[in-house]
Amino acid sequence: MFESLTDKLRKVLRDVRGQGTLSESNIQDALKEVRLALLEADVNFKVVKTFIETVSEKAKGKDVLESLTPGQQFTKVVHDELAALLGGENTALTLKGRPAVIMLVGLNGSGKTTTTAKLALKLKSQGRNPYIVPADLFRLAAVLQLKKLAAEVKVDCFESENFKDPAAICKEALRVASIKGYDTVLIDTAGRLHIDNELMDELKTLKVILNPAEILFVADSMTGQDAVNTAKGFDEAIGITGVILSKFDGDARGGAALSMRMATGKPIKFIGTGEKVDCLEVFHPERMAGRILDMGDVLTLIEKAQSSMDEKESKEIADKLKKDTFTLEDFRDQLRQIKKLGSLDSIMSMIPGFNALKQNKEVKIDEKEIVRVEAIINSMTRYERADPSCLNASRRQRIAGGSGTRVQDINKFINQYIEMRKMMKKLKKSGPRGLQAMMRNLR
Repeated sequence: MFESLTDKLRKVLRDVRGQGTLSESNIQDALKEVRLALLEADVNFKVVKTFIETVSEKAKGKDVLESLTPGQQFTKVVHDELAALLGGENTALTLKGRPAVIMLVGLNGSGKTTTTAKLALKLKSQGRNPYIVPADLFRLAAVLQLKKLAAEVKVDCFESENFKDPAAICKEALRVASIKGYDTVLIDTAGRLHIDNELMDELKTLKVILNPAEILFVADSMTGQDAVNTAKGFDEAIGITGVILSKFDGDARGGAALSMRMATGKPIKFIGTGEKVDCLEVFHPERMAGRILDMGDVLTLIEKAQSSMDEKESKEIADKLKKDTFTLEDFRDQLRQIKKLGSLDSIMSMIPGFNALKQNKEVKIDEKEIVRVEAIINSMTRYERADPSCLNASRRQRIAGGSGTRVQDINKFINQYIEMRKMMKKLKKSGPRGLQAMMRNLR
C-alpha cells in the first residue's frame, strides 16, 4: 500500500543522511519533500501540516543538529513522529462483559462481513469462544455469506434467517450466547452505500440493546479520505471505539491509514492484509512506521511464522537437513508452510531495505514460481520425490505434461535441488567456516 510513499521518503532520508551536517535550511528543504510525498499519498492536509511542524521543531533541536550522526537522528525523528501519527502504541480490544459484545459497522463494500469472520478466527486462536451473529438484513445474501464464512473458520453462527428485525436478532442472540457460554459475540450490522438517518437509527437501537464493549468501524483502505470522513460520521452518530482497515494489501496510496487516528481520535486496531480468513493483523503503529520508511517489520514476520508454522514439523525438517535426508516431498511441505504466511511480496516487504532492492530491480518476486514448483513435485511419484536421480528423459516428459510446464523447467528445478543438497553437505562438514565461505560466494 505505501510503496510510492516509501520510495519518496527513502530518497529524502537518504539525501539527508548523505550530508555531513544539518542546518535549518537543508532540514526545511527535506521537509518540503516530505510534505509533498504525504500530500500525494492522500494524507489529510491538516494532518500533514501538524506532522511537518512537529518534525521541524524536533529536528532543529540540539539533540539532532549537534549530534555526531545528524542524518540518522533526523530519520529517527521522522520515524517516531510517523508512529505517533499512526497512534503511538497498539490498542488492544476491550472485552468487558459476559459475553463481551463487538459491533462491526461500516458502509456496504467495506469488507465488514468478511472482517467479522476474520476477527472471530483471530479471537478463537487466542483462546476465546466467539459467536457470530448476522444482523445485516439490508444486503441480500449477507446472512448466507456470513454463515458460510463461520463454517470455514469453525465458529458457531446464530440462525437469523427467520427474523425480520435486527433488534430481535440481537436480543435473541444475546440470550442464546449467555445460555451456551460464549464469551464473545460478534455482530455484523447492516450498511449502506452512504451514511443515512435510517442506518444510524438502526445502529443506535442495536447499541442500546447490546451495550457493546467495542464498536469497530470497518474502513475500506482503498477509498482514502472518504473512509476517514465516513468514520467521523459514524463516530459522531453512534460513537465508534476503534477502526479496522480492510483491503490493506491493495495499491491505494495509504492516506486513510495515516490520517485516521488524528482525524477521528480513534485507534486503528487491525488491518486486513488479504482475502483469506486468516489475513487479519494486529495494527502496531511503530512497526507500520518502520515499514513505511523501509526499515522492515521483523517482529510481525516472526509472529506470523510462529502462528502459521508447525513447530514439530519444522524441527523434523531441521533434523532431516542435518542428516541429509531432506526429500522433495519435505521441500513441498515447506513451500506450503511458507504460503500460509501470505504473499511473497508481503513477507519480503517486512525485511529491512527490501523495497529499495525491489526498486533497483535487484530482487524479483515471482509468486507463480512457487505454484510451478509445487505442481512439478505433485506430478512426481513418491519414489521420484524420494530419489530424483531416477528421473530419466521419459519420466521428465511425463512430469512436465502433468504439471503444465516444460522439460527445461523440470531440469532447472532438479539442478537447483541438487545444488542445495550439495551446499547443505558442505555446511555439515565444515561448520561455521562453510557458512562464511557460502556467504562470500553469494556476494
